[in-house]
Amino acid sequence: MATTLPRVRQARLAMVGFGCNQAFLFTMLYLGTFNEGGQHGFFLDRADLLCVLVAMVTTFALMLQEGARARLMGAAQWLVRTLGLPLVGALFVLVGLRWALPGASWLLFAVLEGLLAGVPLALLLCLWGRVLGEASIDQSVPEVFIGSALGAAVCFFVVAIPFAQAYVVLYVLPLGSAWALRCLQRASGNSVGEACRTEEGAGGASDRVEKEGTTNRASESDEATKLTGRIIGGTAVYGLATGAVEALSASAQQSAYTALSVTFVLFVLYCAAALQLYGGKPLGPGVRAVLPTAPDQEVGPLGGAYRLALLLMVGGFIAVPLLESVGVSGVAVVLAGYLGIFSVLISLFLIMGRLAGRDTVRSFSRGFAALFAGEIGGVVIGGVIAALPGTFDVTAALVAVAGVAVMYTYLFLFTDRDMAALSVVVAQTDRFDEVCERIATQAKLSKREREILPLALRGRTAERIASEFFISKNTVDTHLRRIYAKCDVHTRQELIDLSERVEAELS
Repeated sequence: MATTLPRVRQARLAMVGFGCNQAFLFTMLYLGTFNEGGQHGFFLDRADLLCVLVAMVTTFALMLQEGARARLMGAAQWLVRTLGLPLVGALFVLVGLRWALPGASWLLFAVLEGLLAGVPLALLLCLWGRVLGEASIDQSVPEVFIGSALGAAVCFFVVAIPFAQAYVVLYVLPLGSAWALRCLQRASGNSVGEACRTEEGAGGASDRVEKEGTTNRASESDEATKLTGRIIGGTAVYGLATGAVEALSASAQQSAYTALSVTFVLFVLYCAAALQLYGGKPLGPGVRAVLPTAPDQEVGPLGGAYRLALLLMVGGFIAVPLLESVGVSGVAVVLAGYLGIFSVLISLFLIMGRLAGRDTVRSFSRGFAALFAGEIGGVVIGGVIAALPGTFDVTAALVAVAGVAVMYTYLFLFTDRDMAALSVVVAQTDRFDEVCERIATQAKLSKREREILPLALRGRTAERIASEFFISKNTVDTHLRRIYAKCDVHTRQELIDLSERVEAELS
């Protein structure tokens, strides 16, 4: 039974739980076991990173397929119900096997770790996308930054422990992530298990396509679609740049921990600076996360955070030679900037889901698939450059590739102008949400009818709505008939006409 949580407690749960998930993600991507085997090579030393990334990209790609998504989300909910204990247990068993079998193949352990950690990580990220997507953007975006900062702080303190395998204690973090997800799902009354349960009769749904609602809301706006494409394109290129930088990491050197300490400290400081853009109370009522907070501003706090992350990342590129000369890793500064961009991208994925009027799971899957596929491509490019004959400086070449990619993205792919345009689209979506809320309140719609109403007003067919909620088309038709009756209309077009009248009243 659903229980209503106070907004403050709900925000705390989201920040702590998402922070646990972020810390576990950072652990698997950056604090994995170094190759202590007898054989070394560029790709072999980075096999742990590549295996986790490949497993995650594959899972996100499958999540975009309707049939696979239902099964995967069912598996994700099983993780939540078990509080992630099977995952934690399997990881510690793997650690024990690695200790007991020092002569075993390093590549075998890397593949096993990639499967055991990468797939659940992708599933938990999708669940967090759904949970964060249920809150308003103004609340969820600061939660992303605060949760990410908490995760980085946890990683920093563990890295500071003078013990080579101390990071293993972070394998328990899925417990906190799953616990917070379960609490938040119970509060919302919208568990993934319910969403993934195909209702009786789904197999016999008719193939007839709903043709009502051919208006200006028949599909996503051209501007929103264009911005979504640019965000995905920019995400892939940022991933590629980061992969090229990660190719510089010397996996067999314990000094990498010192560099990561710098990365996590800088990232926490970045998050603190980014949150200052929201004012003294980033989670307070009325605080805007995306829209400009003053008439003379081009972009809102999220746009400012985007600029700040780019400044940190580009500053790292420029200062790599200087920092290396004084014993500080320039790569650490670049990675701190990337983590800042990573947090901005997560916020953009939430906005993408909202603009599309659908479950945020799909936008998270698309976004993270592009990001981590780009990282794989960047590491591969790094390996190719490192293998080229000649005596040129490989570090300089990889920094140049990554720097050009980042600057191209910022100047031509997803720019400040696009961020400003996104603010306009978000403002239009806010008005649309107000219209839906007014209609739902006046007509006294049920929870499921409230969820279907925005999709109906956007011209979604009954089949597509059914696929969004994993229910049968006949069930959707029943909900639509009830919505029409409660709103005193008879067709989809009349419902859309009603929304336009309500919008005019609000204006």
